[in-house]
Amino acid sequence: MTVNSAAVGSNTEPHRDTHVPVARAAAMTSDQVLHALTSGPDGISGADAASRAATAGPNAVHSHRVQSWRILARQLRSALLIMLAATATISFLLGDRTDAVIIGIILAASVGLGFVNEYRAERAAQALHAEIRHTVTVIRDRRAADVDVRTLVPGDVVRLTLGAVVPADLRLLQTNGLACDEAVLTGESLPVDKHTTPVPAGTALADLTCCALMGTVVHSGSGVGVVVATGTHTEFGRIAAGLSERSPETSFQAGLRRFSVLLLQVAVVLTIGIFVTNLLLRRPLLDSAMFSLAIAVGITPQLLPAVVSTSLAAGSRQLARYKVLVKRLVCIEDLGDMDVLVTDKTGTLTDGTISFRAAADTAGADSTEVLLHGLLATDAEGQAGANPLDAALWQAAHAGADTTAYRRIASVPFDHDRRMTSALVRDPRGASRIVVKGAPESVLARCADIPADAHTTLDRFFAQGIRVVAVASRTTTATSLTAADERDLHLDGFLAFLDPPKADAAESLRRLARLGVTVKIATGDNAVVAAKVCEDLGLTDTKTLSGVDIDALDDAELAAAANAATIFARVSPEQKARLVRLLRQSHVVGFLGDGVNDALALHTADVGISVDTAADVAKDSADVVLLEKDLGVLADGVAEGRRIFANTIKYVLMGTSSNFGNMFSAAAASAVLKFLPMLPSQILLNNLLYDASQLAIPTDSVDAEQVAAPAHWDIAFIRRFMLVFGPISSLFDFATFWLMLHVFHAGPALFRTGWFVESLATQTLVIFAIRTRRIPFLRSKPSLPLTLAVAGVILVGALLPLSPLSHLLGFQPLPIGFFAALAGMAIAYLALIELAKRAFFTRRPAHPPTPHRRGHTHHVQRRAGRFSYAGSPAPNTTGTR
Repeated sequence: MTVNSAAVGSNTEPHRDTHVPVARAAAMTSDQVLHALTSGPDGISGADAASRAATAGPNAVHSHRVQSWRILARQLRSALLIMLAATATISFLLGDRTDAVIIGIILAASVGLGFVNEYRAERAAQALHAEIRHTVTVIRDRRAADVDVRTLVPGDVVRLTLGAVVPADLRLLQTNGLACDEAVLTGESLPVDKHTTPVPAGTALADLTCCALMGTVVHSGSGVGVVVATGTHTEFGRIAAGLSERSPETSFQAGLRRFSVLLLQVAVVLTIGIFVTNLLLRRPLLDSAMFSLAIAVGITPQLLPAVVSTSLAAGSRQLARYKVLVKRLVCIEDLGDMDVLVTDKTGTLTDGTISFRAAADTAGADSTEVLLHGLLATDAEGQAGANPLDAALWQAAHAGADTTAYRRIASVPFDHDRRMTSALVRDPRGASRIVVKGAPESVLARCADIPADAHTTLDRFFAQGIRVVAVASRTTTATSLTAADERDLHLDGFLAFLDPPKADAAESLRRLARLGVTVKIATGDNAVVAAKVCEDLGLTDTKTLSGVDIDALDDAELAAAANAATIFARVSPEQKARLVRLLRQSHVVGFLGDGVNDALALHTADVGISVDTAADVAKDSADVVLLEKDLGVLADGVAEGRRIFANTIKYVLMGTSSNFGNMFSAAAASAVLKFLPMLPSQILLNNLLYDASQLAIPTDSVDAEQVAAPAHWDIAFIRRFMLVFGPISSLFDFATFWLMLHVFHAGPALFRTGWFVESLATQTLVIFAIRTRRIPFLRSKPSLPLTLAVAGVILVGALLPLSPLSHLLGFQPLPIGFFAALAGMAIAYLALIELAKRAFFTRRPAHPPTPHRRGHTHHVQRRAGRFSYAGSPAPNTTGTR
């Protein structure tokens, strides 16, 4: 469509409307809309855009902002903390003010510690979101430029191309076979054809065919439109403003949730048992309630969210240094889970810098005519967003093919069903010709005559690893063009392009193999070309499935074939998604892609991975965005995801086993002693100091075997670990009880002090044994921050009975002989833990009984937020299989 620029005002004239509602714009002609927005077919100036941005605001519906009150609310929503605070308040009102105040201070410190760490993690996530950009091609100052989507303003003229996410509400000015997927707004599953004809006022949202709405996706064709509304003024923005934004639960979050249920079950049993026991011993009701609740809080790793957040935040910063941006922090663990990666070929295994090599006729001889026809079927030179093959072809235009004497009358843009583009052109003599360019299989299928030597030439190119585009044409008398006209063609020849393998791709493949990640290639290219690239990179066992093969197999047959194959060639978007879905029955699948044809598979995969230069729809569908399309960068991300998960599980295993042991000891002692073995405030202080020392766990180093294979939550394993190692700590608690009662003849205060110091020392020291399957310090060294944190907490615990706070906390100084005994018990405890560790892991099988890490049942459960279990080449102490 041609817009009469004389009908619109000057672009420098002050604009009258900041936003024009899309329903109103749809009822207006394009000239009227441009006039209302003080714009024109060449857009607005950069200065005018800056001025309008100050009024219209950023083109964003949601922004990732840290909200302190939400973080604080998460810290306070623990039912146990609330119940304990309420009990302490009642105790304060009834006169036991000292203990109540101490408990209140400890609870506040615990909440504050968690708040600070989660706040820092949220800030890290905010910084990540700020690095992820979407760009769009706009016309400003009479030339096309790529700008950040958030800077769009009403009046901007935007170009839409295949796969683009519509960045704002647009009134269309030009369309060429444009169709948009509007399911996100209207629920309509089929793409909606777009045109420029106005629609009557009051037309339903689903029928605004002359407008492209924010958040919808260009399914086919191209177009040009003027922005009429941005941000929350768009239809998408109005809908989103009324919805609460809640991301779906990942397997990592599901693991935390199931782990919390386990702890709640243990806490309920212990709390009720201890409370009933204390009542039977005729102890005061309020004291019994506070002690029981303190026990429940003590067995709960209160700072687990803070430890997880700190681990993920530290990991995200490390990944950002590796040029890996994670859109949601919890997806880091999912990245580490991956054991199969399905990726495209271009730019991943190859340089991605496509160069034009030759234009050849069907016999393989150089042909200027084939180059000319190829250029005529290509988008206009210099158009932003041109695909790499077209860009490379235009760079070769100096070879002697001059298109200036030809006039393009009409065109049919590329789509992933036809896999070709075509143009209706008029030559200098006035004759019309249809010129078609596309995938060889698609073009040859529409040719009426194919020279005998064509297949020989084609096979020779493929064997050299060269990408080939076929060119065909025919004369016509038609004045318009549709896809149905792509028939009865004459094969002119082939355009050859080369995209050489990356120099470091072979090493990246080996790194992924060492991490237990199998790489499979899904490409729209020819199978022979893909196999040649793989061969050059050292992948010799390359069984291949073509798109035709895939369609011929049912799901059961394809699942088996997909596991055995390495290359999937000439596959459609739907076939990619089907392959990913079936591979996920027995694997955790990552999919790496950057085109619109990859969006469906990205959404289907366990972990969708894209790149910063990808099509908008691909980047939006991905969980992880790479700033560099490199498998080596991805290998760094996988290893970091596993390291973070391993460190998180260290805290879980240590917390559950030592806390369970201490609380079990407290329950036993309260049943036989005439006094409470530890005051509620002392239990909470012990837990706070212990948890504080573990905030350094995210900095800890991880043994090589812990990142050698994927690891997943295994609640049964955690429960067994707790029941084995928890009672071991109780043995030394009971030894301390005997020591305090029979050697030092301790009263209540001295008894509590001795057990406080011993339990704090043993449960913090045990991290050095639990953090590795190896011999601590000798074969696996902890990080310096973790070592200093543990030593500092033990020192604080030993000095508290000598501090001015000793009397308030119910402590009294310990005899020197106690510390000598404590040193002996700590050494014996760690030695016994080492022996138990060897016996515990020796009995566990090194490999799962089945060849796959996941069965179909686990796949289904994972998608529903349940657990999945995986085998590991070498079992470790990460609470996983």
